[in-house]
Amino acid sequence: AQMGEAQAAAQAHISKTLEDSLNHHTEKTGKSMSDLHERLAVIDAAQKNLTDLSEQVVGLQDILSNKQARGAFGEVQLNDLVSSILPPSAYEFQATLTTGSRADCLLKLPNPPGSIIVDAKFPLESYRALHDAETEAEKVAASRSFSADIKKHIHAIAEKYIVPGETAESALMFLPSEAVYAELHANFLNVVEDSYRNKVWIVSPTTLMATLNTIRAVLKDASMREQAGLIQAEVMKLLEDVGRMDTRVDKLEKHFGNVLDDIKGIKTSSSKVSKRGERIQDIELGEETEAAELSDAPHLVPLPGGKK
Repeated sequence: AQMGEAQAAAQAHISKTLEDSLNHHTEKTGKSMSDLHERLAVIDAAQKNLTDLSEQVVGLQDILSNKQARGAFGEVQLNDLVSSILPPSAYEFQATLTTGSRADCLLKLPNPPGSIIVDAKFPLESYRALHDAETEAEKVAASRSFSADIKKHIHAIAEKYIVPGETAESALMFLPSEAVYAELHANFLNVVEDSYRNKVWIVSPTTLMATLNTIRAVLKDASMREQAGLIQAEVMKLLEDVGRMDTRVDKLEKHFGNVLDDIKGIKTSSSKVSKRGERIQDIELGEETEAAELSDAPHLVPLPGGKK
């Protein structure tokens, strides 16, 4: 009987232990499944982002592979840079020159140097060919093509957008790719020197931004000098008015001086007239007194023989 009870107790303990173990593993399995679902959701979101990014990259590649679309891409980037730094009065997009040439952007600077043309160029095909080249012969051919492509753009800009009497003596060629700009200045110094000789300065987004900030400072200085000139002109006019007023005050002072002299003369004449009147009055009073004295004196009767 005791052995039966012991076996029953042992079985009960084993059953309880198995049940607890199963419950624990079930909870862990459930938590693991929940964590797995969350991680799968994160992976799905990341995969969706990668898909969207891949589509955007493909779209950008489509844009860059099309020459016309690539040109528009460069112009949009140029427009964004210029409009974000300069005031609207300082530039004009798609400006037409008197020669009939239409420029991507005209920067309105005072003389000197005058208005500067910015033309966007994106020689992507020759740049890609240069980096995709594997053999030495392919690299040499791609380098020649890239160099010739850039030089062609330089000469075209110099011919079309440097117009004596209308534009500055130089122009800007905008490369909307820092990679192309870096490749050019690192390995094609002869092309850069050719741009200097033709007075066509090559700029990238970063260097164009620095150039535009310098232009903004120049425009601000020119505006201040113009305002200073206007103020100086107004001051000169004011000084002329003050000079005329001084002249008129001098004339008025002389006029008042003459009037005072006339008043003094009148007062002198009046004083003389008054004095003469008093003298005349004194003379008249004297005659009347003498006549009265004569009338009051005793009359003498003349004596015979003329004796009194």
